[in-house]
Amino acid sequence: MNRVQAILTIDTENLPANFQEIIKHEQEVVAKWKEVGILESLFLRPTRNGAVLIFKDMDEARAMELMQTLPLYPLRKSIEYYSLIKQF
Repeated sequence: MNRVQAILTIDTENLPANFQEIIKHEQEVVAKWKEVGILESLFLRPTRNGAVLIFKDMDEARAMELMQTLPLYPLRKSIEYYSLIKQF
């Protein structure tokens, strides 16, 4: 089973005034992904500067497309992608 791990780091030095509104919209988007079955897991980073998302049944290119639709995408410092094969 194909998985893609995306590690999002946001630029916490330059957060806009409406950051909390952006976070609310972000939560709605990832909840929808979970509901439709394309997001397996979401982990928040303890440093509060990003998240780790595990997408399922897709390739890295599709995961990249989805990440570009996130409300936090314009605030990114970096995104790392890793293609994975789930063993169990």
